[in-house]
This record gives sequence, structure tokens and C-alpha cells, in this order.
Amino acid sequence: VIISSDHVVQKYCSVSSTHVLSVLHRPQLALHLKYFWIPFEPLLSSYNAVYFFPPSSIGDNLRILIERPDGKYCFREQRDRVYYVSENVLKLASCISADHMVSVGTCFGKFTKTGKFHLNITALCYLAPYAQYKLWVKQSAEQQFLYGHNVLKSGLGRITDNTPKHQGVIVYSMNDLPLGFGITGRSTAECKHAEPLSIVCMHQADIGEYIRSEDALV
Repeated sequence: VIISSDHVVQKYCSVSSTHVLSVLHRPQLALHLKYFWIPFEPLLSSYNAVYFFPPSSIGDNLRILIERPDGKYCFREQRDRVYYVSENVLKLASCISADHMVSVGTCFGKFTKTGKFHLNITALCYLAPYAQYKLWVKQSAEQQFLYGHNVLKSGLGRITDNTPKHQGVIVYSMNDLPLGFGITGRSTAECKHAEPLSIVCMHQADIGEYIRSEDALV
């Protein structure tokens, strides 16, 4: 069963029992369980819990994602994937067997086998409006980024002032269209004196994945 925030689609398929890791095993998330703790044992393992984590690209604006005008939202982990979902949808999902649950809400990202968290491109539309650090690529460099390549200094249009090195950023076109995520390879000050072929932003995800990796996004 696949449940989104907009509609419910039933899809019967053979899925093994849900394997959920305790949020207590995720110290790198800097969990703030005091804000939200809504266990739904019929939905997932009793070891799971609703939580949220601070993506470096939006900082303190994360609270805006949780406390929305249309209701409260939360983050939930299932099979090493983190989903962004409204509490109302979670209540509807509680009547579905965990064996038939494929996803709930919007997949924000997943954990690797080494415990690192990778954002999915499906989170872009939620994170972009609240990004603290942004990077714009020239039109001549858009296609390269959308094929999964890093952004070079020659393709850099502009960047938010005082952006530090190794900072998560939202990558935009010069027309302010969100294209994906990246990690800065140089700070704003370093970009001014960088060589044309030096990497200023390391690619993480881009909207081209909707075509290249459609089956793996959920």
C-alpha cells in the first residue's frame, strides 16, 4: 500500500515484514523527541517513533515544515527511509498491515548501510522555499548538473553571501527554478578566486532523477 499526503493508492505486493530501526540508534540526527512522539504500533514497529531532524540546508526553518497551517506534519522512518507525512494521513495508515506498507507520505531520503543520511530529490519542493544557502548555475551549466555532474566555477552564476565550505545548498537556475541539492566545495570568499575548472558545488541530487531513477525514488 502506498499512501501519499494527497491520496491513498492501494497496491498489493509481496513485501517482507517491516524492518524498522529505533530512532535511538540515530544519534547523528540530533533528535528532538520532546516536540513530537506519536507512536502508531499498528502501522510500524513499536520501536519506531515520529521525529524530525535538522537538514543543514534549511536550519531553524525546519519548524515551519512541522507546524503547517493545514495541520501538523512529522517524519517517520520505515526500512531505512524517512518519510514526511501529515498526522492525519498517519492515522488513516494505522489500519494498514505493516506487511503491505510500501511508503507513507513523501520520501525525504534514506539511510545508507553506513548510517549516513542522503536526501532524495523528492524533498526539493519542501526544502527550497526555506533554504538558507543557495547557489545559482548559469544556463550553460544547467544540463551538466541535471545529468549528475558537479558545478564548476565556470558554471557558477552566484551564491549566497557568507556561505561556508561543505555547506548544504539548494541549486537553482538563473530563473530561480530549483534544480537540486549540493554541497559547497568552496566558501563564498573562496569562489571569487577559484580557477574556472575547480569544483564549487558537489552534486547530491537533481530533478533529472525523475527520469533517470524513477523506480528508485520511493
